[in-house]
Amino acid sequence: MKRFFIFPFAIAILFMFNNRIYANTDGLSKKSGIRTETFPPLLRKAIARLQYDGLGAHSGKAEATKIDENTVHVIVTFSLKEAVQQDDWQVQILPSFIPSFHWAPHLTPTDNHVIDQHVFRSPALIVSDGKQQLTIIPDLEILKESAPVRWYMDMDAPNNRLTLGMAENDVSGHILFERTPGTVFPKGEVRFGFYMMASDKPEDLRNPFRRPLDFMWTRWGRDLYRSGNPVKGALQPYVEHTYHWAFDSWSKSVWQEFTLNGKRVGAPVFIVNVTQSPNYLGEINEREFRSVWNQAWFSSLRSAGGLFRYGRRTKNKELMRKARMSKELALAAPKKEGFFYGLIATEMETVEIDGKKYHRSKGWDHSYWGNSNRNPYTWSAEESPFHVLDMSWTALLMLRWHEELEKDARLLAYARDYADALLRVQTPDGFFPGWLDTKTLQPMQHLNRSPESSMSVTFLLKLYELTRRKDYKTAALKAMDAVMREIIPVGQWEDFETYWSCSRVGADDWVGKKVARNNMFKQNNFSMFWTAEALYECYRITGEEGYLQYGQRTLDKMLMTQASWQPPYMHVNVLGGFGVLNADGEWNDSRGSLFAELILQYGKQLNEKEYEERGIAALKSAFVMMYCPENPQTKRQWEKVWPFFGPEDYGFTMENYGHGGRTSPEGEGMGEFTIYDWGNGAAAEAYNRIRDRWKID
Repeated sequence: MKRFFIFPFAIAILFMFNNRIYANTDGLSKKSGIRTETFPPLLRKAIARLQYDGLGAHSGKAEATKIDENTVHVIVTFSLKEAVQQDDWQVQILPSFIPSFHWAPHLTPTDNHVIDQHVFRSPALIVSDGKQQLTIIPDLEILKESAPVRWYMDMDAPNNRLTLGMAENDVSGHILFERTPGTVFPKGEVRFGFYMMASDKPEDLRNPFRRPLDFMWTRWGRDLYRSGNPVKGALQPYVEHTYHWAFDSWSKSVWQEFTLNGKRVGAPVFIVNVTQSPNYLGEINEREFRSVWNQAWFSSLRSAGGLFRYGRRTKNKELMRKARMSKELALAAPKKEGFFYGLIATEMETVEIDGKKYHRSKGWDHSYWGNSNRNPYTWSAEESPFHVLDMSWTALLMLRWHEELEKDARLLAYARDYADALLRVQTPDGFFPGWLDTKTLQPMQHLNRSPESSMSVTFLLKLYELTRRKDYKTAALKAMDAVMREIIPVGQWEDFETYWSCSRVGADDWVGKKVARNNMFKQNNFSMFWTAEALYECYRITGEEGYLQYGQRTLDKMLMTQASWQPPYMHVNVLGGFGVLNADGEWNDSRGSLFAELILQYGKQLNEKEYEERGIAALKSAFVMMYCPENPQTKRQWEKVWPFFGPEDYGFTMENYGHGGRTSPEGEGMGEFTIYDWGNGAAAEAYNRIRDRWKID
């Protein structure tokens, strides 16, 4: 039977000496008559009960240190004379109020699910009732130095219980974590720690993420960042590896060039895998259909903008020619009443060689136009509907190319044609639809009231700047108001990636609903980014402070998915890298390159040094997964998994790390493919753009 040793602030079982508060651990019968008036009042008010388990017959010792008037640090220590087998060990915190707001970094839809340490990027449990806020943060220093058993967190909203603990668990589905029996605590000292923070300040209640982010970056992130994590030295060598890889050593597989409607077009292919390495001795097996995309993730036009900047700076006419060919390919996408297709692909076939089957392309003579197949309706790109988000992103990139790189009236005309079509499908309450049927152009049934609309806001505001047509601005602000009214207050960060990418848990029954046990939606940080960017642009255009306040809150929520420390169980550098959503396992996701400039923009606007450091760390994190000499730690991991890698593979970059929910020193978590437009090409674009616009080398 478990033994609980309770130290509830509400019933005063602690005593204080100097600035330290010690728990009596002799048993429940002796916990009485202890003074409470010396404990920080806000925490004493916020917590009804705080209790922890024993380990076997060991009661342990709990020690709490007052950090400031709002914060306490608790350490629980056991000195085990023998190993203890115990399936679970917990600290439970019960707030004294009924929260209306809950935040945790991962979903735990049942009592058996946990938030495993694998997803401790900026780990915290946050609850608030609009009058007071309670935040719990694991002590990452202890986790880093001494953790013989896996740590976890949990949030049970219906029972108003926050839990920290230690227990073994398995990955279930893609990606949740469930407790497993048989946890063994080894002989010796076992330590567990956490911080508790309380606040009733209006600014903290308005933005519940700013204080914990500042706490974690100040305590764990900043020194790491200044010492060179995630990447030491200049980023230019990584960019050079990228373009040498794509257009030289791997060009046979990566670069696609063909004639379309009498015009020569080209772009790097959507995806390649290790079987396409020049050092691989076996047969090529293409992972997915050969294609070039202009979509919210995989944008050949975005990558081409970076290549153009690099070619212009280095006076490399051949690379500029290739960049322009990608621009021509984007302009060649067929339109239907202003709406347009998001990818071009080749037909595929299965070939048999020596009794084995391989996936191969029929070549660009067998091509077709289509749209992203990451949607609720079909896995066929040829049959997929128009995705408004994808079209707005591509049209925005056209405007940026026209404004920043070279004046091309065709880009502006193409974007205006799309914008006029977009305005026709805006709903009376301001949202833009998610998907449109390619035949009828009518909205389909998913994500018609979602934060994907934020991308269209940014696009329309940029078009307003270039044309001064007020109807674009009016439509944009109307959509922004809808997102501010319906999405941000409840945290409904649902977009195409939330349910219809690799993490499909909940796609059948969670869409549009909160997970009851956590009082949270399944959430994705991609839509947080689009919304924070759109709010920033609304503020820039209108000067209205409300947009900036909502924007910072949204940005900070996004930053709760950014790594603020370096876990010892991550075998590559991860500081500044991003996860994706609260039901997946990635670290160092390629979206860090996309997010970096926006973080810098907020840092400049708000004069916030932390944002500047986080923004640069995000940019650098996008190069960490590259196979090259500049990343010796990562290079060793790659070679453990793919020992045939050599100098010809310098530049190969997996889009993320630890995607499956586990990592190991033997290379688990490294992956086997590169998506140029969501990997090395995207990272190079971000560097080239930020270098040009921010004068950062």
